[in-house]
Amino acid sequence: MHKITRVDVLDDYLLSLSFDDGMRGTVDLHDLAGSGVFALWNDYEAFRNVKIGDSGELVWSDQVDLCPDSLYLQVTGKSAGDVFPGLKNELANA
Repeated sequence: MHKITRVDVLDDYLLSLSFDDGMRGTVDLHDLAGSGVFALWNDYEAFRNVKIGDSGELVWSDQVDLCPDSLYLQVTGKSAGDVFPGLKNELANA
């Protein structure tokens, strides 16, 4: 599991992220804004109030959190099998 170590809010629902292995990149979350629990982000100031949680995830108050692993995959462009090689073995043995 990768943990986010730094988050910077950019414009238009973009976040610059740094991870515990030194990987850095930008994720675009605009497609989530306004739907379901992400309606919280209709107020852009609420979006800007992102914090890093105890497990290295992104959190917005107690209403929204995003998994650091899924964000890591977005930043790196890798598949889950690339980042977690054990998944390939589990699927092959299923």
